[in-house]
Amino acid sequence: MTEQQPLLEMMHIVKGFPGVQALDGVDFEVYPGEIVGFVGENGAGKSTLIKILSGVHMKDAGTIRFNGRDISPHSPQEAQNLGISTIHQELALIPYLSVAENIFLNREPRLSLGRVDFRRMNREAEALLHDLGADIPGKKLVRQLNVAAQQMVEIAKAVSQNARLILMDEPTSALSSKEADALFALIRRLQQREVAVVFVSHRLEEIRQIVNRVVVMRDGRRVGTLPIAEANEEKIIRMMVGRDVGLYPKEKAEIGAPVLELHDLCGENGVEHINLTVRQGEIVGLAGLIGAGRTEVARLICGVDKVTQGELLINGQAVHIKSPVDAVRQGIGWVPEDRKLHGLVLGMDVQENTTMAVLPRISNALGAVKNKEAKRITNEYVATLSIATPSISQTVRNLSGGNQQKVVLAKWLSTKPKLLIMDEPTRGIDIGAKTEVHALMSRLAQQGMGILMISSEMPEIIGMSDRVIVMCQGRITGEFDYGRFTQEEIMTCATQFLTVEGEQ
Repeated sequence: MTEQQPLLEMMHIVKGFPGVQALDGVDFEVYPGEIVGFVGENGAGKSTLIKILSGVHMKDAGTIRFNGRDISPHSPQEAQNLGISTIHQELALIPYLSVAENIFLNREPRLSLGRVDFRRMNREAEALLHDLGADIPGKKLVRQLNVAAQQMVEIAKAVSQNARLILMDEPTSALSSKEADALFALIRRLQQREVAVVFVSHRLEEIRQIVNRVVVMRDGRRVGTLPIAEANEEKIIRMMVGRDVGLYPKEKAEIGAPVLELHDLCGENGVEHINLTVRQGEIVGLAGLIGAGRTEVARLICGVDKVTQGELLINGQAVHIKSPVDAVRQGIGWVPEDRKLHGLVLGMDVQENTTMAVLPRISNALGAVKNKEAKRITNEYVATLSIATPSISQTVRNLSGGNQQKVVLAKWLSTKPKLLIMDEPTRGIDIGAKTEVHALMSRLAQQGMGILMISSEMPEIIGMSDRVIVMCQGRITGEFDYGRFTQEEIMTCATQFLTVEGEQ
């Protein structure tokens, strides 16, 4: 590839924001048909470089050359017209339009009188999605889809624009292993057509699976490039953070009495006959493919969805949890899968988000918040969790993904829970922040907290769990003690009913 002329050259790119030098003289190149992995911690400059290339931000200095000519896109539409499509980490779909309408927005096929040809549009949308391994009806509203399906629609939208270069910012963050494999197969087909892909991800195992070489960013600079044959995880991480980092800092904890017990639990959300126990000091990993019912179990425990059968015990006592408020009163905290949609109020500041779940405790008889106590609690968790924020008055929207996740953790830890449910606890955060979250989980377990961890990342399940419970289609299909399982055994259980039904 290096004998070709680059499809893209970004030379000496500089970009600053108030108080932050986001990019400091970055050089970056991509060749036709090349898949480049782009890695670095949050704040390293990856997303800023992507946004400059996609027309969201304007560079302060430097040169961009694409397809043989100098460019400086002023908008995403201009970048798309040049042949550059972007799949951002934050989905950009319109929930009340259909799948097909989202994919072909402003590019709808027309009939002779100018009316939209909905039949053709639906057919072409479904064909695109089928190529991605996702059979989603073109007429279905986006708001009726789960996160994984919405991500596939976003990818289909980018593919439909016939781009020469596709920028993918965390495209698999909400995908199952099977869905990610379908995406990788599509990327390889694009590569054969000389389409280049820049693949930004925190999942180093998938970076090594799909890319030709890895470009590493740190503190707004490009610190190195590795051919994929030399790009082992330890070397990439060392370049990213400038030091050696232990990936899964799991420490032994004393396992005590049951904190949570589920006996034959069923729900209206498709969960069937769940028997599950989490003990003091224990991290129980809940594994399975997306759609297996793991989050639905959490929703039943926390009173979001209705229990139709079975019994739930907290510290050995049967309880009836009919709402999240009941769950908090019973000592349950829930770090949700989508922190921005369900875990935070992005327009509020760090203090408001941190103390949101304990307002009754820190308010006076008239309902006014005791500001001194709210500040004390917030400052305590900012220090304990090493939340990087200019002040506790900083709007949460302006924090990095890792620090946003820490604020969600602070909110629930401030309630002093006996049981902490963590749904995809490290999704979309960098290696350094992941290590901090994992270390925190170990400390909480050592302090006697029970943790139910839902994760789609197999290394995280294997590295952090004292016990692993596997689900498929709303049912438990396997249970393994620490050190007595392999990734293959977990995946066999995770696809148990799928395999059986596929043979029928």
